[in-house]
Formats: sequence, C-alpha cells, structure tokens
Amino acid sequence: MVQGTIVKVSGPLVIAEGMREANMFDVVRVSEHRLIGEIIEMHGDRASIQVYEETAGLGPGEPVYSTGAPLSVELGPGMIGKIYDGIQRPLEKIREMVGSNITRGIDVASIDRNKKWMFKPAVEKGARVVSGDIIGTVQETVIVEHRIMVPYGVEGTVEEVFEGEFTIEDTVARVKKDNGEIVDLKMLQKWPVRVGRPYKEKLPPESPMITGQRVIDTLFPLAKGGVAAVPGPFGSGKTVVQHQLAKWADADIVVYIGCGERGNEMTDVLMEFPELKDPRTGESIMMRTVLIANTSDMPVAAREASIYTGITIAEYFRDMGYNVALMADSTSRWAEALREMSGRLEEMPGEEGYPAYLGSRIAQFYERAGRVISLGTNGREGSISAIGAVSPPGGDLSEPVTQATLRIVKVFWGLDASLAYRRHFPAINWLLSYSLYSDMLDEWMNRNIARDWSVLKADAMRLLQEEAELEEIVRLVGVDALSPADRLTLEAAKSIREDYLHQNAFHDVDTYTSMHKQYRMLKLIMNYYYKGKKAIETGADIKELFALPVRERIGRAKYTREDQVDAVFDDIELELNQQMDALRSKEVV
Repeated sequence: MVQGTIVKVSGPLVIAEGMREANMFDVVRVSEHRLIGEIIEMHGDRASIQVYEETAGLGPGEPVYSTGAPLSVELGPGMIGKIYDGIQRPLEKIREMVGSNITRGIDVASIDRNKKWMFKPAVEKGARVVSGDIIGTVQETVIVEHRIMVPYGVEGTVEEVFEGEFTIEDTVARVKKDNGEIVDLKMLQKWPVRVGRPYKEKLPPESPMITGQRVIDTLFPLAKGGVAAVPGPFGSGKTVVQHQLAKWADADIVVYIGCGERGNEMTDVLMEFPELKDPRTGESIMMRTVLIANTSDMPVAAREASIYTGITIAEYFRDMGYNVALMADSTSRWAEALREMSGRLEEMPGEEGYPAYLGSRIAQFYERAGRVISLGTNGREGSISAIGAVSPPGGDLSEPVTQATLRIVKVFWGLDASLAYRRHFPAINWLLSYSLYSDMLDEWMNRNIARDWSVLKADAMRLLQEEAELEEIVRLVGVDALSPADRLTLEAAKSIREDYLHQNAFHDVDTYTSMHKQYRMLKLIMNYYYKGKKAIETGADIKELFALPVRERIGRAKYTREDQVDAVFDDIELELNQQMDALRSKEVV
C-alpha cells in the first residue's frame, strides 16, 4: 500500500506527494479519517485526488494510502431494489449504522455478504465455458432472474459446479484454465467503472422502447438501445418525464441516477416506486430497479462517479440479456462537477468555464449505451437505452452541455416553459423536438401496430405545423378571416394537442397508454378531421361541424381503461359516422 502525504487541500481536491508508485484512477484513502478519493492527475510523485467525501478539517502532512485498484463497483445478486450513493455505498445500510447523516470515512460493503441465495447450475461438470457464459441462475426478485456469468478473462473446463444456498463470496463453480490453473468462480464480480464492459457485437437499434407516453411513442420515439436528451428550464417537468419513463418504459431493468438534483425529488422516487405496480407483472416496480442517489447536498466530486457507477451496473444487466433503461437526472449537474474539479486543477477553461474535454466525456458516457450481442458461446442480445436530463441555466439551449449532448444523442425531447405554464404536460415542444429513429421505427409500427400508423402520424404532425403558421394570421386578423378548411385545421390541431398529446401523469388511467390505444385515439381524432374536410367540401356549416355532440366523447376517450378500449372506441367511431352522415344529409336537402 503506497503511502503519501497531503501538501494541499482545495475543497474536494487534495494534492499529495510521495505517490510515484500509484497509478491514475487508483482509489485512495485520505488521512486517518480514511476518506475515499480517486487519483485524477499525476505529476512526477504528486497526485491530484478528487475526494468523494467532505474534506473539512484536512490539512498538510496527513497521510494518503493507495489501495492499488481503480474505482470499481461490486456486481452480483442483491443490487435490485437498493438505493446507493454515487460510489455504490448502500444508503439504507449506512442509516442503520450511523443514522440519517453519512459519517465521513464509513466503509460499507455494497452488497450483503451474509445473505444466502439459492444457486441453480446451468452447466455440468466437464463443460467448456468462456467469458460471458452463464454458469447458473439466482432468483433475485420475483421479476428478475440473476444470471451468474463467467468473469472476463476466464476460459476453460468446468471441474466442479455446486447447487444450493450460498453467499456471494462462496465458490459456486471451479474452472480449469488451459494452462492448468484452477479458478474459483463466485457470484460476486468487480468491474472498474471507467471501463466499458466488453461485448461481441453492436447491433443497430430496430425496435421501439414503448414508454406509454403518447407524445414520445407517437411523434418522437426512442429505440431500444438508443440515446435521448430531455433539456428544459426549471419547472418544465424534466424530473416527472424521467419518473414516467422509469415507471412505464418496457425495460426489464431500470437504473435511475439522481445526479446533483434536489433531495426531495429522490424522496418522491423512493416513496412512489414501491407503491407502483409494474404493468406487465403486477409486482412493485422496485423489484426491477436500482437507484443511485447523489443529491445536490452530497459532495460534488461524487456526482462525477455516480454516472459511471450507474452505467456500469446497467452494462452488467445488459450482458445477462436484459433490456435496461438508464435515467440520468441530470447530466448538467455532472458537468458542473467536472467544471469545479477542472477549475481547482487550474486547467485551461473552455466555453463558460467548462473543461475543454466536456464534449468527449459526454460522448464517452452515451457511447456505452446501445444494443449488443454479449460475450459467451451463445451470446445474448441485450440493450441499454440512456435518457439524460439536461438543466440549462435559464432554459438557454445554446449553452455548452446542451449543445455537446445534442451532437451525440439521436432523440431530442425539448421541454418548453411556455407549455408548462399553460399546464400542458408533458411539456415537450412538438415543433422543436425530433427523433432520428423515426423512419426506422415507423416501419416497425406499420408491421406490428397498424398499417396506416405512419400516415396518421405524418398527417398529425402536418396539422400541428400548419396550426403554428395559421396562428400568426389569427393574431393579425382574427379567426373569422380564415377559410372553413383552415378553421378545421386549427380545430383538429387543437384536438391533437389537448386530447392526445396532453397526458396526466397523476391520473390512474391516463398515466400510461398502450400502443393499441394510442393508435385508436389518433385514428379517432384524424377521422374527425378527414370526414370534416369532406363535409366542408360539400358545403357543411363549420359551426355545426364543431358543435357535433361526439366531440365531447372524443375528448374524453383518453380516460378509457385498457380492457374497454375496443368496445368504447368502436361505439365512438359509430357515433362519429352517424353524426357526420346526418350533417351531410342536411347539405343535400
């Protein structure tokens, strides 16, 4: 263990000398308090250390001990349903030990060493195994089967494999490598957080990640294995959008990183998630969720680690063959931590004081998402879909973090303060947002949801864009100056906005909408527009068209329960056709 001496303390940055034998990114223990830190810069025998705990009271001359290992996470059964801090310390365990405030230098195992898990072998003695092969399974929760994999770098023949109840540190199998060395395999693995876990092949994203949020799934879809950004000013609903995606996205595992946001937002997650039922299994959503909380009142340097901790845990579940949804709320706070450390290191600042390497760091994070074939004899397909919230100061989307993020991500859900103030949620601006996966995913929707999906979607988008253009004219000369066709466009666009895109996250039924229901809702609204257009062409009175009684039912259709969708919507379609026919029969008379 290398021992150095502190020569300077500057907030979370500690400089120590006598560290020549230490390596970059080694974890160190600082002072007799044994604070956790990580070497981020070396000059000769001087090491610059970012400390993940409060450094008040430290001074020159105190010792620094190197562990000789990089910052790593522990991976194994027992992670699901837990809440960790930015460096994977279990917060519930810490509270049991020292109360509500985290004591400096506390050292707690990330995963319970005493709990026994029922291990079922998936290989037999004499079988040939390589890195990534599944040697057995553990039923971690009622939803998640934890697949125990051969660690990276191990290949050989199974000498022994055991069945029964074991702790994560017990040997569950022995593998004889080609050089004759016997390796004991345990359920616990460690992986350095700054190194992406290897895989066999990266695949193009081809299927959508269904979120149940209509504005996202219909207009700006995200592919499984895709990356998205949610920028928006204060109060525009970034956190609620992230919560909704964490709750309802059709991912097998959710990793939620609260990075530098307010503590009450993480409290909301902790209070809500155990109560919520997974729509697919009926079990608590916590049964498939890992939470990482590094709130704004925690040491700033740990924010930087929390993002890497989260993505490494996500990669581990991806390698098992699961689809993982990763929420980072928010990457702006992570970038602020980079800026603070860069300033204390006296590096040359880039735009707005952020370090020159900001763009490459953001790219490195998002590049670890994707859809892959994992290592192993029969590689499994898994994916990580990364969704990062961005909090630009004052809602200025031209600031460096937002711009660096938009250069990398393929989906931009731009939150609009003016929509939020009008109580239109999700406040995703349909004129600013985009999804570069749209064309590819429209083909999937046409095959799996309905043949005319892409036509309905394109027509709805066209109406919203035409509405924005017509609003300029309305402001100048009033709505009565418009032609009946243009007035119908405005009315149909209003219906799309208010009856379709507007969604109540706190309503039992409206909080989640299946793709089938989304299709039926959109088709209903567009049918009103198509039939109304024909009626106007044959001389129908525009006021009578707008006053049709069925319009009230169309507006309330979103509150229809999933099991009643076809019956209710068929009835509304029938009523719409009858009232349109009656309107047109008046024209003939």
